[in-house]
Amino acid sequence: MAKTLTARLDDQSQKDLARLSKNLSKTESEVVRESIHLMAVTYLAGSKGKSEFIGLGKFSSGLKDLGSNKKHLDDFGQ
Repeated sequence: MAKTLTARLDDQSQKDLARLSKNLSKTESEVVRESIHLMAVTYLAGSKGKSEFIGLGKFSSGLKDLGSNKKHLDDFGQ
């Protein structure tokens, strides 16, 4: 069931909401719903409500010093 929310926005937030709505071709309600979803994914990603990096520890490169050895970055971005 849908819930109606009333919120007080300062001038900058009103301008930002209007610009996002126009630039994304979405209603203000859609922008607010998507913003809530993005914040939930960002800040509530962990099972205990703690933020975490998505995929952290899920993949193995086979290199034990990948994050600390600069030689692995020699051709990065080429």
